[in-house]
Amino acid sequence: MSIAPTTDIPVLAAATSRLLATVDAMREEQLAEPSLLPGWTRGHVLAHLARNADGLTNLLTGARTGVPTPMYPSLEAREHDIQAGAKRTLAEHAADLRASAARFDAAAAAMPDAAWAVDVPHRLGSFPAHEVVARRIEEVEYHHVDLGLQDACAPGDWPEAFVRQQLARVSARFAGREGLPSLCLVDTDFPADEENEPDPRSVHDTGAPRPSGTPDVTVIGPGSALLAWLTGRSDGGGLDVLIGRAQAQDPKAALPALPPLG
Repeated sequence: MSIAPTTDIPVLAAATSRLLATVDAMREEQLAEPSLLPGWTRGHVLAHLARNADGLTNLLTGARTGVPTPMYPSLEAREHDIQAGAKRTLAEHAADLRASAARFDAAAAAMPDAAWAVDVPHRLGSFPAHEVVARRIEEVEYHHVDLGLQDACAPGDWPEAFVRQQLARVSARFAGREGLPSLCLVDTDFPADEENEPDPRSVHDTGAPRPSGTPDVTVIGPGSALLAWLTGRSDGGGLDVLIGRAQAQDPKAALPALPPLG
């Protein structure tokens, strides 16, 4: 049976199509305006997205050929390419994004079944090639929001399946992190049952271990808002917060400071 990420590939195609539609609707002067990422303009975000597609293409090519290939020759080369690419015109950015996406698609289509099981190198640790497409989806979805064009793409526009998968994944990454209290995240997009008990799929425990009892902090809100806060794309405004069992008078101030994800 093939382990090729056949379900992820059409999801990526849809995410890329939405991103390209946003870029096609941008104005030239918006490229130099700040993005949501500190120190980066929207041009930097678009350049990073294109080079990330090429970097992940390198991983797939290495898995297919048996010659392990890193995403980038070096971190310095990655930074240089983003800085240089940020200065492109809007038409150049759009063409670069389309061309790099096409190269990634071709590399994925060329993968034999066995190659998807090959581990690929990464600075944070190797992982199997069948995860590459999912990682590209993350890049496209998160950085589409990072353009800071709220009318085009905000956290509430993330697909439901993406939000639910990422909430579980990011919560797991924060589990046991030093300096965090025990946290319970409750996604209100899942309806409660007849006894007003939350759907088990809506609850994500993270932060410090909680052997039993009430968590130190409970954060309640739509899944997209929870994910935006967890990933640093929101200050948590609009989320409800309980400290123990008590409603926080100033919910945003009651939210714990989150460590970097990396």
